Amino acid sequence: GLALARDFLREGDRVVVCSRQQASVDEAVARLRREAGCGEAQVAGLRCDVSKAEDVKAFAAFARDQLGCVDVWINNAGSNAYQFTPLMETDASKLAEIVETNTLGLMFCLKECMEVMKAQPPGRTGHIFNMDGAGVTGSATPRFAAYGATKRAVTQLNKSLQAELGMMGIDNIVLHMLSPGMVTTELLMSGSDTKIAKFMINALAETPEEVASFLVPRVRQVVLDAEGPRGTE
Repeated sequence: GLALARDFLREGDRVVVCSRQQASVDEAVARLRREAGCGEAQVAGLRCDVSKAEDVKAFAAFARDQLGCVDVWINNAGSNAYQFTPLMETDASKLAEIVETNTLGLMFCLKECMEVMKAQPPGRTGHIFNMDGAGVTGSATPRFAAYGATKRAVTQLNKSLQAELGMMGIDNIVLHMLSPGMVTTELLMSGSDTKIAKFMINALAETPEEVASFLVPRVRQVVLDAEGPRGTE
């Protein structure tokens, strides 16, 4: 998320970020402002636990107030409860955390950002990008079965919501999928508990910066192709 925000800022876009902890938000915003040489008008942040409906509602309102219009919303939050264990050996509270963040949290975010985008001026299209992950194609994800199941659900949810938007006659919201591949995040590294796992991650995974440099230009191009030569926010 931080790497994506950094690259959008480099392109001159305005950015709003969130995290579960206020200290993490403050640190990220200060770092982004320092690196980009910009101020509050260019990047801001708010604490938000996506598994809490009231937090997401407040964050969506914050984004609207900060940006005026939201051209791009990226649903990047995800969790495997920082463990790789068979489902039978996973504590029920950890399973709840995974599903509440990855599935219920995604639904809350989609609901609120669509409400914001639906109310935007005529001709202003909002683009929502949902981040996929291991399991999205239906392949097996042993030791993180719950995570894989939640990612498989994303594609079905995307299709259903796009159909609902058509049914409701809402044509200024478009849903997309983002495929980052294997990224060296804390989430992934929590599974590097063997020498073989560490070797595979080092060999196959890319850094967040590398992934962001690939994804951000493509996200921006989707918006520019739809809206014409106008900057994104």
